[in-house]
Amino acid sequence: MSDIPASTTSSGRTSAEILTQPSLWRRAAEAAAGAPGLPRPGERVAVTGCGTSWFMAQAYAALREAAGQGETDAFAASEFPVSRTYDRVVAITRSGTTTEVLDLIGEVRERWEVLAVTATPGTPVVPAADDTVILDFADEESVVQTRFATSALAFLRAGLELHGRLPGIRTVAEAAADAGSAIASPLPAAALAAEQWTFLGTGWTYGLAQEAALKMREAAGAWTEAYPAMEYRHGPVSITGPGRVTWIFGEVPAGLAEEVTATGGTLITSEGDPMADLIRAQRLAVAVAEGRGLDPDRPRNLTRSVILKG
Repeated sequence: MSDIPASTTSSGRTSAEILTQPSLWRRAAEAAAGAPGLPRPGERVAVTGCGTSWFMAQAYAALREAAGQGETDAFAASEFPVSRTYDRVVAITRSGTTTEVLDLIGEVRERWEVLAVTATPGTPVVPAADDTVILDFADEESVVQTRFATSALAFLRAGLELHGRLPGIRTVAEAAADAGSAIASPLPAAALAAEQWTFLGTGWTYGLAQEAALKMREAAGAWTEAYPAMEYRHGPVSITGPGRVTWIFGEVPAGLAEEVTATGGTLITSEGDPMADLIRAQRLAVAVAEGRGLDPDRPRNLTRSVILKG
């Protein structure tokens, strides 16, 4: 398989923001030390957001629970089961203005502690939450989220590391090193030329797979899907074939590579941290968009924040 050189990456706004992620992850990890409102081991926690933030919530929730630090759920803000009982809610919102997130915080704050993770100071989420962490160094001009989302996840991952190394998971510092490689490495030619992409993950990396598919849809209007890796075999594998890519974040379940190969499809994997591999998917979304004559800095039908009219 030939590769397209990394130097073909766009010089646009979205692409430029993608390239800043390694250093931002290190800053986010530093911010976790002593940050207010981080979940404590043993607390029952729910994590929420919309769109990209929801997928980061899924990844963090799976990581925290797998680390044995407490029962952790993730919900889209619009679908949050407010009848449940939690000790703490973590709300991720880049803009600090997303209607569904603000409405949810207003509904639950009297019952549970609320930590908001945002990029934007002076926005409504700051007074709405009990504690707020502002990652303004990771804010974006882009409509399509890339570096804020991963920096928020890096911050939350580092919060888990304060209570001990996560079993079988790289540290944020190691992930940042892998991110540098993900930026410098060529993109697979098969992924650039494909007509369809399916992203897979297991455990916490399923949220990353969901996010990769969303990036491709947002930036490139592409036909992409995302599934838990083992569920892929229960139907979705039927769309795999020549000219189509199956991209898995993290460990490849036994037998899956052979199944993809048998269809004539292409399997893409990485030995680096799965969050770093998400950078490759972000770069792919930009490249495919530009190859289709689209502007990833100006995605169709999207705005930076969704604010619903009452």
